[in-house]
Amino acid sequence: MATFEKILVIQAGTIGEFVLSLAAMRRIRQAHPRARITLLTTPAFEALAKTSPYVNEVDTGAAPQTPGDWLTLRKRIKAAKYARVYDLQGSPTTNTLFQMLRPFPPPWSGPVRGAKFRHRNPARERMHLLERQAEQLRDAGIWPDAPVTAGDAPPPDLSWILRRAPEQRPTPGAQAPKPFVILAPGGQEKSPEKRWPIAAFSDLAGRLFAAGYDIVIVGGPQDSALARTIQKTVGRARDLTGRTDFAQIALLGAKSVLAVGNDTGPLHLIAAAGAPTVALFAGGPDSALASPRGHVAVLHAPQLSGLAVDTVANACFSLLPR
Repeated sequence: MATFEKILVIQAGTIGEFVLSLAAMRRIRQAHPRARITLLTTPAFEALAKTSPYVNEVDTGAAPQTPGDWLTLRKRIKAAKYARVYDLQGSPTTNTLFQMLRPFPPPWSGPVRGAKFRHRNPARERMHLLERQAEQLRDAGIWPDAPVTAGDAPPPDLSWILRRAPEQRPTPGAQAPKPFVILAPGGQEKSPEKRWPIAAFSDLAGRLFAAGYDIVIVGGPQDSALARTIQKTVGRARDLTGRTDFAQIALLGAKSVLAVGNDTGPLHLIAAAGAPTVALFAGGPDSALASPRGHVAVLHAPQLSGLAVDTVANACFSLLPR
């Protein structure tokens, strides 16, 4: 594989899509080990991206709002003279950007019409994001033996976050901490069918605590009320909502014995860090085409309010160490 002087990678989707795309970013770095790789994304992912070994610099202008923003972004990409662009987002936004770069766009990998390395699979949108991106990179010529059969593509590797964490030395005489379970009860507030009821999370937390596990609750500041509700059942549950960045959530995942949550960014980070995970998805199997992968059990229900606590608890105890 020839060395490319400058490479652009685009991913500014949801947190879950960004985390899953780290697997493709790793392959891109392996294919272009001496290239200078820029990631086009949004400010939300800047800190996490800058700590990764996959990119050299981060451009946070991936969501232009005004015509002036679009023209500035176009000018910046034109001036960089990228030798290749890997569009891992594949959205109307990236399609618009590609069309603005015509008639002489850089060599482009993605689903847009006219791309030099176009991903043409008509079933693309029905593939899990990991296999979809693996096939896209195969078609771009940098992953000849890409695993594209459903369930075969490897999950993202967050070991680089874990290596950067400061080593914690045990305090002499201190009692060994209890194993803990992470709960991520947040999600899309405007889509209540995608959120398991907080009463169900509280019931599950009580069962896990009675079985000898501490409870840690993660999420954004908007999830603090959910954490307080769980604490009414498990008074010792630790509320970390709004108090952790992406790297800290991944570190918690690496140390936990289990995680349970709705389709949220934190849950993707925790699963990618290696925690056994029970992921709750509304809808049928197609609703989980961007679900976390690894040591993960994905439970589906048309509406999560219909998912019984016993069902989730059984999945949890099947994943917990015996």
